[in-house]
Amino acid sequence: MSSTLFRTKRVEQSILDTEEPEHALKKSLSALDLTVFGVGVIIGTGIFVLTGTVAKDNAGPAVALAFVVSGVACALAALCYAEFASTLPVAGSAYTFSYASLGELPAWIIGWDLVLEFALGTAVVAVGWSGYIQSLMDNAGWAMPDALGSREGADAFGFDILAAVLVLVLTFILVLGMKLSARITSLVVAIKVAVVLTVIIAGAFLVKGANYDPFVPKSQPVDAGSNLDAPLIQLMFGWAPSNFGVMGIFTAASVVFFAFIGFDVVATAAEETKNPQRDMPRGIIGSLLICTTLYVLVSIVVTGMQHYSELSVDAPLADAFKATGHPWFAGFISFGAAVGLTTVCMILLLGQTRVFFAMSRDGLLPRFFSRVHPKFKTPHRPTILLGVIIAVLAGFTPLTELAALVNIGTLFAFVVVAIGVIILRRTRPDLHRAFRTPWVPVLPILSVCASLWLMINLPAETWVRFAIWMAAGFLVYFLYGRSHSRLGRHEETTAAEVEKGHGDTA
Repeated sequence: MSSTLFRTKRVEQSILDTEEPEHALKKSLSALDLTVFGVGVIIGTGIFVLTGTVAKDNAGPAVALAFVVSGVACALAALCYAEFASTLPVAGSAYTFSYASLGELPAWIIGWDLVLEFALGTAVVAVGWSGYIQSLMDNAGWAMPDALGSREGADAFGFDILAAVLVLVLTFILVLGMKLSARITSLVVAIKVAVVLTVIIAGAFLVKGANYDPFVPKSQPVDAGSNLDAPLIQLMFGWAPSNFGVMGIFTAASVVFFAFIGFDVVATAAEETKNPQRDMPRGIIGSLLICTTLYVLVSIVVTGMQHYSELSVDAPLADAFKATGHPWFAGFISFGAAVGLTTVCMILLLGQTRVFFAMSRDGLLPRFFSRVHPKFKTPHRPTILLGVIIAVLAGFTPLTELAALVNIGTLFAFVVVAIGVIILRRTRPDLHRAFRTPWVPVLPILSVCASLWLMINLPAETWVRFAIWMAAGFLVYFLYGRSHSRLGRHEETTAAEVEKGHGDTA
């Protein structure tokens, strides 16, 4: 039984499956499109909101270093993703990579994990987008009815109509084709980056050196007892990370990691890229470098404009400009955030549908969902199904407490991909690798360690919820996926033919 659970799918077979007419995606993306996708999904709520939270509670002005730490952890993972995506240019990202290196059950687990990660990520960002739009409407004197407004923190029954409509509109765009999605994303990303650059340039003239003192505030130990809201590392070792000080920077890094989520989504578009061997590494690594640079610059500027202890938690960038006598920028930043979050939703939804599509093409989910649209060559069936589900989820559910599941899901995928690089180097050294992760196995091991460190700094409650979702995944696999696996059926057919051949010979 263990041999069937860890059977691997050959790289050649995975690539061959992409050539089946009914299950083949259209190749239309370039390196620029991939980079824009990466920037479009990474720059979102994190840069507009998390900067103030972690500066005020964990790291002070050293929040810039927290972004660097998270950026380094992501860069280690990005190098591993780049090797896999250029060697195995097939939809599915970490799921497909795991199937080729670790085996079917690990691949199912990571695919199941990614479905949750992208679904929650899309819903969380859609609710955030709705909040920004409602804020802009309030400023213009238009108020949404309570029953149709944001559900965040609400006790009464209601439906966030704006969040749901956004998801449905983006679903429709994704069904129409990747090139259209790329063009819309390029336009929106240009606006978003312009807003971020405006914040950096305009804010640089309002910086006061005194606000950086102290750059790394003195450490303050946290005493959270055995509460599940405490980081797992505290419950494991009886030690609580500090707010501020050096350890405060690492605690902040585990929080601001949410701001980097999404660069791995670029890998899900490998099958739709014209020249994946060349362009996937450029798109993945390029988008991460651009966003890390912007994050660090924004955090330096905002903590220089206003002392970290006075920063707003809800809208630190906008409120910092208000505090320095420039309220016009507040509305401009809110507009940029609202516009920018649309691309985050779109690309997270795109990533989820591609993982779902790849799993159904392998038979681990119903094959019905692996047929592409005859005209648009997009996986329209899973796109529509998941779009409707996420629209309902975003409309009805306050998702703040579940957002941390997105972090742990992404970090888990990083660990699996890094381990997969080491294994595939040993089992298939003959494969052509257009991009090779440097310093294997040292760099992938460092990537695993960095991801695990950030994971154990997440609340224990997040681990409990993650374990429940994984347990449900095991149940689905053993009840459906294992018996419907195309790889498993192929092996059974081959074994039957071999046995029949032996019988004929006898």
